[in-house]
Amino acid sequence: MREPVPTVMPGASAPTTRPLSRALRTAILSAGLMGMSLAQAQQAQTSTDQNVPAATARQQAAEIARGDPARWSREDVTPDARLRTLRKEMGAALQEARGACRALAAAERGACNKEAQANYQKDMAGARAQAAVGG
Repeated sequence: MREPVPTVMPGASAPTTRPLSRALRTAILSAGLMGMSLAQAQQAQTSTDQNVPAATARQQAAEIARGDPARWSREDVTPDARLRTLRKEMGAALQEARGACRALAAAERGACNKEAQANYQKDMAGARAQAAVGG
């Protein structure tokens, strides 16, 4: 009787696991592809420069031409100044969120706009409360 030929290199340890079956490899690959497609779908719903309305884009271009806004490099020292800056930033975020909502299907657009408005209202209430405290 012949002695079996070793399939492992001399001095190497024997493999502890068997190779994945073709079906299992296919399932793992499919799950990975599904995860990637879900990630792309999430990215489609996030706000980008493409979601900015044309009028806002023109205003932003004019502001960029003037240089960085003072609010980026100079701290607002009074509560009113902080509130003004927060209002501007929150208003811009609301416009971008609405732009992202316009890119959605009509059935989802209403809920998206309501959520954007609710987030804006919640943020504004928090900003007003923070300004009232002076923090």
